[in-house]
Amino acid sequence: MKKIGLIGGMSWESSLVYYRLMNEKVRELKGGFHSARSVMESVDFAEIETLQHQNDWDSLNALMADAAGNLEKAGAAIIVLCTNTMHLCEPAIRAATTVPFLHIAAATGKRIQEQDLKTVGLLGTRFTMEKDFYKKVLSDQYGIHTLIPDQDEREVVHRIIYEELVQGIIREESREIFLRVMQVLKDRGAEGVILGCTEIPLLIAPEDVELPVFDTTAIHAEAAVRWALQ
Repeated sequence: MKKIGLIGGMSWESSLVYYRLMNEKVRELKGGFHSARSVMESVDFAEIETLQHQNDWDSLNALMADAAGNLEKAGAAIIVLCTNTMHLCEPAIRAATTVPFLHIAAATGKRIQEQDLKTVGLLGTRFTMEKDFYKKVLSDQYGIHTLIPDQDEREVVHRIIYEELVQGIIREESREIFLRVMQVLKDRGAEGVILGCTEIPLLIAPEDVELPVFDTTAIHAEAAVRWALQ
């Protein structure tokens, strides 16, 4: 089993889920007392959040490149970034390392393609919804068209992520807001919805939604394990 390198802490709430899911998947696939070989470089999310909202992506690129380099030095055979938004730093991470980088949107696109869906809704931080880094992977590699909420809905989704979910706060009224936004996406033609923030699955479960739901945390964690075991 190859060693998986995880860049975590954004937030640690979802990094914890990555660790659990990866070990559960290894146990499922190999049985017995097997667990995942992994190493995590966990950052201080307060610093990351400040730089994100200052739009200082040069500093964020440097932090992510440094974290990835530390993982490679620690023996990681692949880099897994445990957050959707920070995949904006993918080029910097790839430039700083020689081991493969497992892109969360690529893993998710493969899963969507397996279900033969052509149009999906995307929920996440404002950065993930509004910038092209995520949608471009889905379009260019898998021919998947992405719908995002309107501006007011994006602001609400972003606020709930940063003010509640990354703090581990789960509110029923916020779940209802997300479900309404997802219904609007469905009405606009979405055949499924990407939970494109690793904290959203803390709030929304597949059984909450009529549409197919793509839990990027679970998809990414499973893809990492299958790569490590291949």
